[in-house]
Amino acid sequence: MKPISNRLEALCSMVTPGYKLADIGCDHGFLSIALVERGICPSAIAMDLRPGPLSHAVENIAHEGLSNRIETRLSDGLDKLSIGEAESIVIAGMGGRLLIHILEAGDTIAKAAQELILQPQSEIPLVRHYLVEQGYQLLAEDMLCEDGKYYPMMKVAPAATDRGEILAERDADYLYGKMLLRNAHPVLREYLQWELRIKEEIRSKLPTDMATSTRMAEVNEAIASLQATIAEMDCL
Repeated sequence: MKPISNRLEALCSMVTPGYKLADIGCDHGFLSIALVERGICPSAIAMDLRPGPLSHAVENIAHEGLSNRIETRLSDGLDKLSIGEAESIVIAGMGGRLLIHILEAGDTIAKAAQELILQPQSEIPLVRHYLVEQGYQLLAEDMLCEDGKYYPMMKVAPAATDRGEILAERDADYLYGKMLLRNAHPVLREYLQWELRIKEEIRSKLPTDMATSTRMAEVNEAIASLQATIAEMDCL
């Protein structure tokens, strides 16, 4: 199999060795192939709502000689997955609201797994709020930048497994990730500095007659918050 993207490599590194995998929104099946081919997962179920990508996954899996260990299913989220079929569920590469919808619709299935590995592409604080409300525990977090885009990801466990820690407690945890902040993750630092530059550029372009406007106050507040978060990481 050809090398996979850094984003998929990071997801691979979060999966617990020996766990059966379900890859939700599998696209062309590269994550399932990598995990099974490397012996990290004994088997996998690659699932996607779209027939086109799933057919490519079928072809790619067959090409690697893994059709007896990787099953493919046309499925809307977790709909076609049963309890006990997967210990590790990966949901990656989609918007935050869609990810939450998948977890809500398949709540029983999701909470029966040993771990969920999530990589929302947007509305990440909203995802963290949902996970906290549902009692999920934080096991690990990671973040990388690939092709100019930042990808935070997290591994969580249902509260029933009695593992991990509270996923978020402060506003900054919801925004940026509790473990990423605590570990002063270099990619998070890079992201915060990038955000700070953007906000400062916005402020520099606001007309002088907006100095006391609500918009200027919002930008100044965002800048101060970013500066405080970066300073906190610098002290770790």
